[in-house]
Amino acid sequence: MSEVILTEREGRVAFVTVNRPDKMNALNEQVRTAMLAAMAALEHDDGVGVVVLTGAGEKSFIAGADIGEFAGRTPFDQREAMRQPRIFEAMAVFPKPVIAMINGFCLGGGCELAMSCDLRVASEKARFGQPEINLGLIPGGGGTQRMSRLVGLGHTMRLVLSGDMIGAAEAKEIGLVELVVPHEELRAKTLELAGRIAGKSPLTLRVAKEAVRASQRLSIEDGIRYERDLFCLCFSTADKEEGVAAFLEKRPPQWKGR
Repeated sequence: MSEVILTEREGRVAFVTVNRPDKMNALNEQVRTAMLAAMAALEHDDGVGVVVLTGAGEKSFIAGADIGEFAGRTPFDQREAMRQPRIFEAMAVFPKPVIAMINGFCLGGGCELAMSCDLRVASEKARFGQPEINLGLIPGGGGTQRMSRLVGLGHTMRLVLSGDMIGAAEAKEIGLVELVVPHEELRAKTLELAGRIAGKSPLTLRVAKEAVRASQRLSIEDGIRYERDLFCLCFSTADKEEGVAAFLEKRPPQWKGR
């Protein structure tokens, strides 16, 4: 059996690929366990600055959960299957930037996983949706919560209650994805963005990501105070000194990561 999660490197960018193209890269227990292990390894790899998540093949990013696992499950079985840590939360709190490179169907748990990432770059062929309602279910990977924060209450209600799919252009229009690119340029454009981000100070990237993520849980007043404290904390780092010196000396910075 081939590995269900593949990892590869291009410079400081690591690609993590769900490798079940015959199953539309559906998430099952094996995939979830392997993805958690892969992300844990990348978290502690100083050679990796940005992670890109994608799916194998040309048709699907991740087409949701493996529905076959749901048959006959009791509430207690499902509660155990959804025990922490889950890939959705692990992705959301991952300290390095994570980009979802969406190459096809991005449905159900796949859409929820993409929303757990920091940025989303989609092929013009990508399709998005939360079709759980068609199974007599609701989203269970954070879809009702993360989507409303990205696209607002009305669009979330429409997609969750109808189970309808939308195309990449509409997904960008409502704020579900940040970039839509020609299908044949997806990897190159995603790598270009990831490479620019990976070229920044790894320590400052971590702090910046934490500040932006905090805006989702803090009031504006508390968020501004938190941002101020993190900004001041940056003044204790070698990378702040290097960044300022490089700017004044008109040269590229050589980040230390501390």
